[in-house]
Amino acid sequence: MPTPSPGYSITARVEAPAAPHITTALTTAIGAAGGALTALDVVESRADRIVVDVTCDAVDVNHAAALEKALGAVEGVVVRKVSDRTFLLHLGGKLTVVPKVPLKHRDDLSRAYTPGVARVCQAIAENPADARRLTIKRNTVAVVTDGSAVLGLGNIGPAAALPVMEGKAALFQQFAGVDAWPVCLDTQDTDAIVEIVRAIAPVYGGVNLEDIAAPRCFEIEKRLRDLLDIPVFHDDQHGTAIVVLAALTNALRVVGKRIEDVRIVVSGVGAAGHAIIRLLAAQGAGEIVACGRTGAVHAGQTGLDEYRGWIAANTNPRGETGTLTEVLPGADIFIGVSGPGLLTGDDIATMAGGAIVFALANPDPEVDPAAAGEHAAVVATGRSDYPNQINNVLAFPGFFRGMLDAGAHEITDAVMLAAADAIAHSVAAEELNATYIVPSVFDPAVAPAVAAAVRKVAECAS
Repeated sequence: MPTPSPGYSITARVEAPAAPHITTALTTAIGAAGGALTALDVVESRADRIVVDVTCDAVDVNHAAALEKALGAVEGVVVRKVSDRTFLLHLGGKLTVVPKVPLKHRDDLSRAYTPGVARVCQAIAENPADARRLTIKRNTVAVVTDGSAVLGLGNIGPAAALPVMEGKAALFQQFAGVDAWPVCLDTQDTDAIVEIVRAIAPVYGGVNLEDIAAPRCFEIEKRLRDLLDIPVFHDDQHGTAIVVLAALTNALRVVGKRIEDVRIVVSGVGAAGHAIIRLLAAQGAGEIVACGRTGAVHAGQTGLDEYRGWIAANTNPRGETGTLTEVLPGADIFIGVSGPGLLTGDDIATMAGGAIVFALANPDPEVDPAAAGEHAAVVATGRSDYPNQINNVLAFPGFFRGMLDAGAHEITDAVMLAAADAIAHSVAAEELNATYIVPSVFDPAVAPAVAAAVRKVAECAS
């Protein structure tokens, strides 16, 4: 059975007999049903009955229901209510707005609002560049989505995407002190999205495009970069690419190989796959073969869009054809940003010695991590319940912090390579091993290191 996760944590309030061993019986029931008990609290006690809150992690919603049933099967126990702790956390949303200035008396109002604010407005009208100095613009990012490619859930729309964008904004603030706000658009028309973002841009110092389906995301990003004088960053592309390169840099150190000498097979040629391939190429990676749904992408294929056409022209120098499993043998590195269950442990066994496997499809990776680990030297996933989680939160907060501090807007290969290098070197040499190739997302040194590296390169380029 997969490992229980805090993402499926429940609290069951149960009424039980006040017997000496009842808490042991409850604990045993959870363990026998495969749950991970995290807390057991007696919230009410009488002479003959007690009320207990049993908190535990489950594998998924069906497993959570099974845990509830297991508790109810304990003799004398009545399950009063079960609360999904993830839903409880989201009640009322995850964000709020807090003023940075005191508003306690008339003098405060006179300066923060009318009449004093009028002079600030006039100053910005005379010199628009002052908006960055005198408003929230210098520290504010719009997290923009159309809800068309949300996590692994697909096209679920802007309202359903909002919890993800709220979470993203919370991470910006928590890890880099950046004030970000969800902008969930009820349109999937490219022209409309570009125009809306262009029109609201005066408020923001940067734009983080999120969960917009390919290939539309490529055009939106390109057009907004041409139109705006603030950084436009598509995290599904560039954030993923930065963290993948950082992790790969350290994985290669573990196995004693150089990026120039390796053969890399990438599964997935959408937004993330395209960006990963481009950044690996910018870093001087050796041979890269990319696979889509129809197999290896190669020169001479017809019907490719602009972005897959670039992949065809700049990878697969030997013109290999065939399926993913047919081109994988002998590869040093597998990077998956595609879908679940595409490979088996036997497939990984065909790779070169000291193989590196990044199976990043979420929530179910391209190959079972345990099966991959029987043959590969280093295994990474996008999941938090396995070692070596490739998580974009290592990149985007510090990246935007650096770009905002530099007052820069052009996102180049150089700044992305600098960010990847900063993340990689956040793992000290004495810490590096096959199960620790990227730092913890809670390491407080990561975001400042990324910000400093990005700012240095961005300022030098300006």
